[in-house]
Amino acid sequence: MLNLSSALRLQQGLQTAGTTGGLQNLRNFNNQDFEHLRSLCLSQGLLFEDDIFPADTSSIGPNLLPKDKLQQIEWKRPRELLRNPCLIMDGVSRFDIIQGEIGDCWMLAALGSLTMQKQFLEKVLPKDQGFQSDYAGIFHFRFWQFGDWVDVVIDDRLPFLNGNYLSVHARTSNEFWPSLLEKAYAKLQGSYQNLHGGYISDALVDFTGGVQMQFSLKDPPPDLEDVLKAASKSRCLMGCSTSGWMRNTVLRNGIVQGHAYTVTGAVKIRFKNQWEHIIRVWNPWGHGEWRGPWSDGSPEWDYVEPEIKEELYRKKNDGEFWMSYENFREQFSWLCVCNCTPTFLDFGDQRHTGWSVERHINLWNPLLATGRSNWSSGAVSKNPQYFFKVTKHDPKSYNVVISLIQKNAEGVHDAQKLKIGFFITTENSKVLKQDFSLARDVSSCFNLSPGTYAVTPATTEDREFEFVLRIFVKNQDDNENSNSQLNPAPPMDVPRQIQDSSYKAIFLKYAKQGSAIDALQLQRLLNDMVLQDEMTSVGGEFSFDSCRAILALMDLGCFPCCDARAEAEGVPSTETGHGQAGQCTWAPERGRAFQHKDHILQLGLHFCFLLLKEDFLCSAPRCISELSQRWTASFDDGDGVADSCHVHLKSCQSSM
Repeated sequence: MLNLSSALRLQQGLQTAGTTGGLQNLRNFNNQDFEHLRSLCLSQGLLFEDDIFPADTSSIGPNLLPKDKLQQIEWKRPRELLRNPCLIMDGVSRFDIIQGEIGDCWMLAALGSLTMQKQFLEKVLPKDQGFQSDYAGIFHFRFWQFGDWVDVVIDDRLPFLNGNYLSVHARTSNEFWPSLLEKAYAKLQGSYQNLHGGYISDALVDFTGGVQMQFSLKDPPPDLEDVLKAASKSRCLMGCSTSGWMRNTVLRNGIVQGHAYTVTGAVKIRFKNQWEHIIRVWNPWGHGEWRGPWSDGSPEWDYVEPEIKEELYRKKNDGEFWMSYENFREQFSWLCVCNCTPTFLDFGDQRHTGWSVERHINLWNPLLATGRSNWSSGAVSKNPQYFFKVTKHDPKSYNVVISLIQKNAEGVHDAQKLKIGFFITTENSKVLKQDFSLARDVSSCFNLSPGTYAVTPATTEDREFEFVLRIFVKNQDDNENSNSQLNPAPPMDVPRQIQDSSYKAIFLKYAKQGSAIDALQLQRLLNDMVLQDEMTSVGGEFSFDSCRAILALMDLGCFPCCDARAEAEGVPSTETGHGQAGQCTWAPERGRAFQHKDHILQLGLHFCFLLLKEDFLCSAPRCISELSQRWTASFDDGDGVADSCHVHLKSCQSSM
C-alpha cells in the first residue's frame, strides 16, 4: 500500500503531466530568494554568508581530501584577493576555464560547451549581478533539476588550499564566473566532493533542460557522422570521454585517459582531392592536446585550402585541437549530444521538421507491479503507462526519442542509483523495445512505424522512484515557419494536448477484451484514477452498487449532450458508449473524436448525481463547481462539448 507521502507525490505527478519547465516558473533552491537576500544585506551593510552551504568542511565533503588538508582549507572572497574583481571580462569563453584540484572534468566539459551556446548560457548565468553596483557578496545561478529550473544562491567565499584554488578558476586572474558557477553547482549537488567524478550527460541536461543522447564510439551507429554534422549545424551541446582505469593518465599521443572533453566542432573539408571529416575537441584542463594527425603543427594542414585553414586552424596551447573522425573514434569511448529537442537526429531531407514533446512527472511503485518480475516485459502493472502516436515515418531517420530521468533522493548519489528503464509496447501489448541502465538518465532513439504506442517506466529493483518521462515525436508539415535543423534558435518544448490519449488509455486499461467495462472494472477505474486525478479533495470511494447504478443510468441514455453529439456525427447512440446492459463500451474509430471525452464527462456527471445520494452532501456543490471549471478547461476544443457538459454540471448544482 502506498504511504501518504508517496500517494501525494503520485497525485501531484498526474496533475503536472504534459506541462513544461521553464524560467517563467523558476523555483528558488532551498527557498532562498536572491533579490530578497541581496536587498536585506544591502540595507544592513552586510556581506552575505550562506548558512545552507557554509564556508567549512561540510561544503567540501569528508572524503575529497585527507583530514589534515581539510583543516588547511581557507575561504576567501574575490575582493580579498584583488582590488577590482570582475564576474565576466570580455565575454564568456571556454578558454576562460582552468580545472582545479577537484575531478569535475565532466562538469567543466559540459560548461565549456555551454559557453558556445549563448541561448542556454543566459539561462544559467543571470546578468543582474556583479562586483560593482549592488555588491553584497551574493550571487545566483540557474540549473535544470528534475523538470524545473531552480535558482541557486551562494556567497562568494571560495576554497583555497596552500594559497591555490581548490576549485576551477579563470585564466584571467580577476575573472570569477567559473569559480562561482562551480560553487553553485556544488551546492546543488550537496558538496564539492559530489563533483569529484560524474557524467557529462548529466551536466549537459542540468545546464539546458534538454534531451541528451549517448553514442558508443567503439560500436557506433552507421549514421554517426550524420549525427555529428546535424548536431553541429543545429547548435547542440556536445562532449566526449575516454575510458581507462587510471584516471587522468596522459598517453604519449597527448590524450588523457578517464577524462571528459568538449566537442566544439565537426566539419568536412577538402584534403588531397578527397573529403576529410575532422572533429575539434577541447580539454577542460586548458592545456594538453592531441599530437597526432590534424593536431597543431601537423603536416596535414599544409594540404588544406588557405581560406579554410585560416578559418579553422589555431596554433595555441589552449587545450583545443583537431583530429580525424577515425582517430576520434579510436581515442574516445563515448559521445554525448544534447539540445532542447533532438535536432541532432535531423539529417537527410528534413526541411520542415519539428519535434513535439510530452512531459510526465510521476512515481513508480513496486507494490503496483505484479508478475514474476516487477520489471519484466510480461509483468502486469498498475503503474503509469503513457501513450503516443507516430504519424510520420522515414526508414532512414529516427522519429521518436524517449528520455527517462530518476530523481535523486536527498543526499543520494551515483552509488545508490537504481537501474531504471522503460518498455515500448504496441496497441496489442507486444513489447517492441526495452532499455534499462544504471544511470540517472536513460534516453534512446527509435525508428517506429506509424501507429499508437505505450511507454511504461520501470526499475529492476524493489524500490519506488520518482521520474520525469519525456516523449519526443518527430513531425513534419508544409508550413514554412516550421522548425528545421538550420534554425539557430533553440526550439521550444511544444506540449501536445494529451488528455485524449490518456483518458482513452485509462478506459482501455481497465476494460475487458472488446473494449467493454463492467461495474467491478468501472469501480477500479474510478477509485484508482478519477478520485486521485480530479477529486483528491473529496474523500471517500465509489462503491460497487454506485458503479452498477452508473452503468444502469448510462444504459437509459440520461445525458442528451452525448447523444446529441453522436447524432450530429451520424453515429447511432449505441455506438457512443452504450453497450450491453450493465456494460460501457469504447466505440469504434468512427466516433473516436468525441467518445473518449464524453465517456469521462458522463462518468463525472453521474458522479455528481451520486454526490446527492451518498454521504458527500456538504462537499458536493464545491466539487461540482470545481469539476465544471476543470473539465471545461480540459476538453474545450471549440465544438461545444465542454459548454454542453458545463450546462449539465450547473444543472446538477442548482438542483441541490
